Amino acid sequence: MKIICIGRNYTDHIAELANERPSDPVIFMKPDTALFRGKDFYIPDFSNDLHYEVELLIKIDKVGKHIDPVFAHKYYEEVGLGIDFTARDVQARLKEKGLPWEKAKAFDDSAVTGGWRPKTEFPDIDTVRFHLEKNGKTVQDGNTALMLWKVNELIAYVSRYFTLKRGDIIFTGTPAGVGKVSAGDVLEGFLEGQKAFSFRVK
Repeated sequence: MKIICIGRNYTDHIAELANERPSDPVIFMKPDTALFRGKDFYIPDFSNDLHYEVELLIKIDKVGKHIDPVFAHKYYEEVGLGIDFTARDVQARLKEKGLPWEKAKAFDDSAVTGGWRPKTEFPDIDTVRFHLEKNGKTVQDGNTALMLWKVNELIAYVSRYFTLKRGDIIFTGTPAGVGKVSAGDVLEGFLEGQKAFSFRVK
């Protein structure tokens, strides 16, 4: 399986990082080794500025290529919530040199995925609420209604370049409020009010 991530999909997040608004979805990838499978998350020794980015996740359940947006809903049955961890200091250095982001985005355990829920639990995938709490305080509060590109549009767009396969995960982008984590922090994600994940940072 592969992890396909969408960057700059919320206007407020683009603004907080002073990035340029893209004309097309920004895509980057993570390998399967990026999946976080542990109980606690350990800050990697190569970063002093590790950031959380909470995102709605889509799990692909059938093979698709050149998918029409009208039929994109047929390619997934489960929705989740996760975190795209970013070594912001490493990313800044790479961006300055015009280099790829993999070392900052695709390192081991950088992709947190909570439990999966049937998409039938969500009447409208384009109005799904989610939020992230750090040490009991809400730090990110999102709604898919604020996406520049909606879920089905993303599936269609990605499938133009990469064949989607069963088990692939799409990270759909993060809203504003990203920030640094420190040892001892507890991160908890909520999807429509239901806890999706909880873990401690070490």
